[in-house]
Amino acid sequence: MKKTIWQKIKAFFRKWMSAKIIPHMVLNGWRIFFYRLCGYNIGKNVFIGMRCYLDDLEPHMFTVEDNCIISYGVFFACHGRNQQHTPITIKRGAYIGMRANVISGKNGVTIGENAVIGACTLVNKDIPDNATAVGVPCRILEKSGGGGILNFLDFWKAYKRNFGYMPRHNICSKAFVA
Repeated sequence: MKKTIWQKIKAFFRKWMSAKIIPHMVLNGWRIFFYRLCGYNIGKNVFIGMRCYLDDLEPHMFTVEDNCIISYGVFFACHGRNQQHTPITIKRGAYIGMRANVISGKNGVTIGENAVIGACTLVNKDIPDNATAVGVPCRILEKSGGGGILNFLDFWKAYKRNFGYMPRHNICSKAFVA
């Protein structure tokens, strides 16, 4: 099927916006709005950091579900040399660290619910739900029972319950004691 001149102009504009304009927008809401306008499937309450590259050849094959965080400078590729375009799916609650690379391979890649991908990780295979993956290529470090990411407030409450209040580690405290 031969593309019309309008389809070629639309494809050029989409590629230009996806690669040159949208990644440099300061406000996340604007980035999300324009990515959706270009055809990417992005859920609610999603954060996509600046300078991320979302594969612009087949935007409908890139899906981010609700409540995901994609940090600064993450690279996504849905195709490769001698390879068909394959989907990338990021499920609900996933976190992808800074400068990670997600390459879909021959069968596509799915990052599971509440999965954590470390910074500078090369994801070239599926990541199960509630797993932590790091390294080049990625290795699964742990699969938690479904609790998601342990945040600082949960850690603080558990520490207070077990040991009392957090100790002070102020270097200057001895200098000011009379």
